[in-house]
Amino acid sequence: MKKWLLLLFLAPAALCASAQDYVFNRYPLESVPYAELPLGAIRPDGWLRGQLERMRDGLTGHLDEVYAEVVGDDNAWLGGEGDTWERGPYWVDGLLPLAYLLDDEELVAKALKWTEAILTTAREDGYIGNSVDRPYVRGLQRNLSEDWWPKMVALKILKQYYSATGDSRVPRVLLAYFRYQAAHLPEHPLGHWSFWGTWRSSDNLGVIYWLYNLTGEAFLLDLARLIHDQSVDLTGMFTAGDVFRRPYSIHCVNLGQGFKMPVVWWQQSHDSRDLDAPKRASAFIRTTIGLPTGLWAGDEPIHLGDPLRGSEFCTASEMMYSLEEILRITGDLTWADYLERVAYNALPTQATDAFDARQYFQQTNQIACTVEPHPFMTDHSGTDVVFSPLGGYPCCTCNMHQAWPKLVGNLWYASADGGLAALVYAPCEVRARVGESVDAIVREETFYPFDGQVRFTVDFEKKKVKSAFFPLHFRIPSWCKAAEVTLPDGSTLHPKAGETVRVNRRWAKGDVLTLSLPMEIATSSWFDGALVIERGPLVYALKMNEKWSRKEFPKEFGYGPFCYEVTSDSPWNFGFRQRDLAHPETAFSVVTRPDDGSYPWSLEGAPVSIFAKAVRIEGWQAAGGNAGPVAYFKESGSDIGPSETVELIPYGCTTLRIAEFPLRR
Repeated sequence: MKKWLLLLFLAPAALCASAQDYVFNRYPLESVPYAELPLGAIRPDGWLRGQLERMRDGLTGHLDEVYAEVVGDDNAWLGGEGDTWERGPYWVDGLLPLAYLLDDEELVAKALKWTEAILTTAREDGYIGNSVDRPYVRGLQRNLSEDWWPKMVALKILKQYYSATGDSRVPRVLLAYFRYQAAHLPEHPLGHWSFWGTWRSSDNLGVIYWLYNLTGEAFLLDLARLIHDQSVDLTGMFTAGDVFRRPYSIHCVNLGQGFKMPVVWWQQSHDSRDLDAPKRASAFIRTTIGLPTGLWAGDEPIHLGDPLRGSEFCTASEMMYSLEEILRITGDLTWADYLERVAYNALPTQATDAFDARQYFQQTNQIACTVEPHPFMTDHSGTDVVFSPLGGYPCCTCNMHQAWPKLVGNLWYASADGGLAALVYAPCEVRARVGESVDAIVREETFYPFDGQVRFTVDFEKKKVKSAFFPLHFRIPSWCKAAEVTLPDGSTLHPKAGETVRVNRRWAKGDVLTLSLPMEIATSSWFDGALVIERGPLVYALKMNEKWSRKEFPKEFGYGPFCYEVTSDSPWNFGFRQRDLAHPETAFSVVTRPDDGSYPWSLEGAPVSIFAKAVRIEGWQAAGGNAGPVAYFKESGSDIGPSETVELIPYGCTTLRIAEFPLRR
């Protein structure tokens, strides 16, 4: 249930028409509290801008060179005879927003090559993309050219391109394509060429609803119903929950991508079962397949949440996008907490600091990243946990790029009351029209998620504007028990955890509002009773020495030219005694460092350390590059050694780690 803390100041007689400048839902769709801002309205700053610049300099900015055989000029989406399926659009779905967020002309040109190809080659009957199947070539996907699924990714690209440019061709091309879908889906349904579209059709629905809100074309709602009816019944599946107790029942990425489907469809169905379904699913996930990063064991099918099972990079990217959509549609802060859990734990650790390689699967307890077999259902010649441009399966090489740029695009929303809402925190600046059509600027200065101080400064685009009346919405995370809001006049508020604070007032140029979100240490129980240590939105993991080495692959190996292996000489077989954790305020010592501009998501740059007493678990040994089997919870402590002090750092700063610890009474 959504909680609000309302601060209402005396408003001027005419209150804000600016919400109409943004795309909110038309009748008969459900009213929504928030709308996306145009691409580029939010600019990253601080460590977040540094992250995007690493992407620009790494694989995101250069994938057409590194992986030219798939996303280069011969790609069938560009009119060539090469790859025709999902990987090219996957890359551009992240490249395009990155290009506009950084105002990078070279990246914009790369992205526009693809948007121009899609727009200018659309057929008269509305079809987009290549329609010619070609013979198999190793490493390429040249068949299933008419499959509905890859076109869903292209729809997201065009929507983002329109958001950045306002190119009037986009609505025309999309309307024509949706008429093509309406005409051909009855004979060739979503599952005709492959099953992927039946799980991932919420991406199709999302663009249909967006276009309906722009144009009011009634046939779009009929098409949305047709697509929903041809899709997997995720509302029923999430409500029943039995699939989460059955290994191999769902592909891990389909779960992440389909997670938003019930809520996206709820906008049209108005059925509370659809609205509630993702919460039902998350409750089932928490006690079955769930991992403390917010994701789940899935390598590639789902499994019970053993910390040695893999979690695919595509799952993180797609689950983040699902959570962003659910948050915008519902305004329910549960999903903001969840989004930060994935973004600030799972996401940073699965790519190298230079963003030149990535893991296919990550393990919660990961003591080595080496080319050898692992306990995964799908194995790609032992390359699944090493860092490589093409290790494991190459879908993630192309789909990893959307996660960080789309997070930036969801740091702020336009609110239906003519204001702005900050529901996820990171350093940035937003420029948007508010109140009585005033162009406002809000600068957000913070070292979040490592520190809980967030400072907002209000400014205006036009020098002659000295003040304006509009509301600002802020989230109080569910983990924060002693939040404090300091208003521009120095007065303070003390909202409850999980509330939305709405400050509705006349803001003057230079006004500052400060959020203080104290982060306390907490513990939680996961797979087989394993102990997890948290502070604010971050999970903490054992800090281990890490030795990185580059390994060259022969060309015929098929998994890219090289990989990075990571090993350690550190002891890792630690656990905790329950009696040592009885008083967290004394059991742990927290050491922080200020933001000095260095890259925070690294072993050397970790901004927070937690020191705690731990014990060695005797007999817990490595098994083939993995942490071997262990009883994570035992009544007795007969297998423990003497107490030692260990250092924990944020999970996202680690490559090698133990994050789910054995617990002994």
